[in-house]
Amino acid sequence: MTLRRLALAAPLALLPAIASAQGAGPVIAAASKAMGADSLTSITYSGTARNGAFGQSKAIGDPMGAVNVTRITQYTRTLNFAAPSDAAAVISRATGTTQPAAVPGVPAQPPGVFNQNVTAMQARTNWNQGLNVWTTPWGFLKAAAANNATGREQDGGHVVSFSPQGLKSPSGRSYTVTGYIDAKNLVTRVETKTDNAVVGDLLVEFEYSNYRNMNGVQVPTRIVQKQAGLPTFDATIKAATPNPSNLAALLTMPPPPGGPPPAAPAAAANAAPPVERLGEGVFKIGGNYASLAVDMGDHILVVESGQSDARGLAVMAAAKQAIPNKRIRYVVNSHPHFDHASGLSAAVSEGATILTHRNNEPVLERLLAGPRTLTGDSLSKRAGRSANVVEAVGDNDIRRGTNGKVVELHRFANEHSDGMLMVYLPAEKVLWSADVTVVNPNPTQLATLRAAVTAIERLKLDYNGWIPAHPPNPDKPLTKADVQAAVGTTGTN
Repeated sequence: MTLRRLALAAPLALLPAIASAQGAGPVIAAASKAMGADSLTSITYSGTARNGAFGQSKAIGDPMGAVNVTRITQYTRTLNFAAPSDAAAVISRATGTTQPAAVPGVPAQPPGVFNQNVTAMQARTNWNQGLNVWTTPWGFLKAAAANNATGREQDGGHVVSFSPQGLKSPSGRSYTVTGYIDAKNLVTRVETKTDNAVVGDLLVEFEYSNYRNMNGVQVPTRIVQKQAGLPTFDATIKAATPNPSNLAALLTMPPPPGGPPPAAPAAAANAAPPVERLGEGVFKIGGNYASLAVDMGDHILVVESGQSDARGLAVMAAAKQAIPNKRIRYVVNSHPHFDHASGLSAAVSEGATILTHRNNEPVLERLLAGPRTLTGDSLSKRAGRSANVVEAVGDNDIRRGTNGKVVELHRFANEHSDGMLMVYLPAEKVLWSADVTVVNPNPTQLATLRAAVTAIERLKLDYNGWIPAHPPNPDKPLTKADVQAAVGTTGTN
């Protein structure tokens, strides 16, 4: 049975066969009855919530940190477990007014709107989306009943697992969902693993507690989500309505402001990134995550591996083509935000050591060292991969090649990432940075740019050119004058 059929109005019809074959049917049936899920085809619940920034937080190990957590007032989530009208129909919608976190040095941000929507098509083809439906307490019971779940006793309760049939990970393996049902027949935790470019097999957990009967359905008043063992979301639920009469309205998304977004330009398929020589043995590898390749005499040092395994492989190949017959020994990670760390799998599969600031090293090492049975990426295919693939550097680290080449790595304090490194090439008088916007920065970006300039002036770095990981649009060379104009100063180092 495919994930499409998980949305049946009455999947419990399969229970007798499951019970006799696997023994999980009676457990599922008892829990469904106790929780009021037997006649539940949809539900809406509301309260307050906090949403963290997993993979994008200031401290990579603290997604719910003060400058990253968004408070959601009037939080509402609606789920439809019945057969949808069409594949594009929304079957899960969460919304609410948001209050962004206060960031030092940045003007207070206005309230916004939280929007998380999952369509029937997404639920049956993308487990990262579908798990938002089938790891809820009621969705788990319905999916377990429809997918030949197995069970075992544990600590006075039961552990029930199933794999959504017809949905495979990039490696070809099935996903597995496991739920924990206590002695009161309440679902207390649901967990699964999904594919993640940085973590590999990413553990996603939902903890449900403090149940209350709300209109005949048992509803957890406390929900906590964790990813890779890190809390990333929590909610306090105050009200719930089963089978709401206004279901269609609750699941209707508002039109986007200003009409539909413009279509993104098509990228050239499998095109190698452009390579530009900056100086003797120094090359810029172009793209929206611009990298550097530096000849260090007996090895190559690469700065930034990009936003995906595919980009990382392209960067490694471009570096070796620009500097032939030498191995890539080090790859500098500017900061561990996942859009800048998702190419590290290719760097590690290359045999390189990752250089990152010491604030990032323990968490990044742990994340990269986990199993990768679901991703199917380059690192999952490398035999004999060892731990200790990440090396910590200090606030000011100088790398000297056997050929005399010097590469400086400097951390600068800012609210975007507490482990942000910028790269200085003294011979070329070039600075490279990630997520430091020079052209038309918004208030948040301006604060980060000013923090970088403060560090540059303190370190007395003499530069003429500035290379951002994300080039401006339209792309153009950036100079010290551009940086000074952006921060509103005409001073010199």
